[in-house]
Amino acid sequence: MKASLLLVLVCTAVLAAGARADAPREPEALVRRVQEYAQKASAMAKTAFSSVQESEAAQQARRWLEDTADLAKQRLAWLKEQLTELWKQRPAA
Repeated sequence: MKASLLLVLVCTAVLAAGARADAPREPEALVRRVQEYAQKASAMAKTAFSSVQESEAAQQARRWLEDTADLAKQRLAWLKEQLTELWKQRPAA
């Protein structure tokens, strides 16, 4: 949703810069305005993503993922042990 909002803002900035261009012989001014709008939109997006990453919910999600990954590693190690024991007990054919 935020990516689509950013895309809408950039498109609006391009259209607004095009509408503000007084004459077609001023492409440098148009390019400069589009670059300024893109830089502002980029800064806003970075700020939004930073605030999301630093949020309490994101921190809780990271902790949960770490805990779940540790549990999955433990279960995988247990499964490997069980399969190894089963393989050792298998009679030779």
